[in-house]
Amino acid sequence: MNLDLTEEQEMLRTSARDFLSKECPKTLVRELEEDEKGYSPELWRKMAELGWMGLVLPEEYDGMGMGFMDLVILLQEMGRNILPGPFFCTVVTGSLPILFAGTDEQKKEFLPKVASGELILTLALSEPNALYGAVGVETKAVAQGDSFVINGTKLFVENAHIADCIICVARTKEGSSPEEGITLFLVDAKSPGIKCEVMPTIGADKLCEVVFENVSVPQKNMLGELHNSWPVIEKVLEHATIAKCAEMVGGAEASLDMTLSYVKEREQYGKPIGSFQVIQHYCANMWTKVDTSRSILYLAAWKLAEGLPATMDIAVAKGWINDSYLFVTERAVQCHGAIGTTRDHDIGLYYRRAKSTEVAFGNTDFQKEIVAQQIGL
Repeated sequence: MNLDLTEEQEMLRTSARDFLSKECPKTLVRELEEDEKGYSPELWRKMAELGWMGLVLPEEYDGMGMGFMDLVILLQEMGRNILPGPFFCTVVTGSLPILFAGTDEQKKEFLPKVASGELILTLALSEPNALYGAVGVETKAVAQGDSFVINGTKLFVENAHIADCIICVARTKEGSSPEEGITLFLVDAKSPGIKCEVMPTIGADKLCEVVFENVSVPQKNMLGELHNSWPVIEKVLEHATIAKCAEMVGGAEASLDMTLSYVKEREQYGKPIGSFQVIQHYCANMWTKVDTSRSILYLAAWKLAEGLPATMDIAVAKGWINDSYLFVTERAVQCHGAIGTTRDHDIGLYYRRAKSTEVAFGNTDFQKEIVAQQIGL
C-alpha cells in the first residue's frame, strides 16, 4: 500500500489549484451564492474542456479513464478553493449510478453528454422523514403500461433547479426488508408534474425540494434491476461519502493555511499573535486534525478504489472529518477575531460549508453507529 501521490496526480493537483484560483476567485464564489442558478456556465464549459466531467468515465464514453483516487485529488482542490455548481451531483452522484448500473444504451446516451458538459445530473434520495438508508425511501413508483408513475417528495436534491435529468430513488414494491423493492429511474427534470424549489441553507449550496406528482417515466428509463437497486445506491453512497470527505479536507487545509498566515502577521502588544501560547496550541491542534483527516481520507479512498472492503474505513473517515472540519474552521474564526465573523472575510465561507457538509451522507452519530456495527456491537 502506497498512499503517496503519483507524478500524474501531483500534476493534476497543481493544475487544478492554479486553474481554480484564477477562474473561481472568492468574489465569484460570493456572486454565485447570490445568483439564482448558482453556477457559472462559462466556468462549467472551461472545466469540461479540461476533461474534468469525464475524469473517471471510460474512454469509450469520451471520458479520460482515470481512477477514483484522481477524482479525490481533484475534489480536494475544489473544496480547498470552493467551487459552487453542479460538479459533484453530476460527476459523483449522477454519472456513477449510470456507470455502475446502466445498460449499454443508457451509458452511450448519457455519459458522453456528461463528459462534454452538456448534461447536468442530480440524485434525489433524501425525503422529509429525515431517515438515512433504505427505510427512508417512501416515494412510490407504480407501473402503468410501459411506464412508471412517480409520486412523492424529495429534499436536499443538489442543484435540481438547473438539472437536465434527476436520478430518482423510488419504492416499486413492499418487501420483507426496507432494501427490497427499491428502483432507480432516470427522470427528465422538465417532465410534467415536477415542482422544484431551492431551499435556504447555511452553505448557500442550492439544495432543492423536489415534488413528484404523477410523473410518468418510460420503462426504458429504469436504471438497474427492478425492485433491486439498493445495492447500487449503497455503492454510489460509499463513493459519494469519500468524495465529500475530499472536499471537506480541502476546505480544512485552506482554513489552516489562511489562519497560519494571519497569526504570523497580526500583531498585538507589539508581537505577532502567533507567538502567544493559546494561539500556538490552537494551530497545532488544527494542523493535527487536518493531517490526520488527509491520511484517513487517502486510506479509505485507496481501499475503495482497489475494490477492498471499506465500509468501516468510510464511516471512520466521514465521522472524523465531520468533526475535524468544524473544529478547524471554528478555531480559524476565533484566531481571526472579529473580522472572522464578517461576511467580508473568506474564512466564513469555509465555516458555513463545514456546517452544511457535516450532515451530507450521514452525520457523525450515524457514522459511529456503522463503526459500532462493524466492531460487533
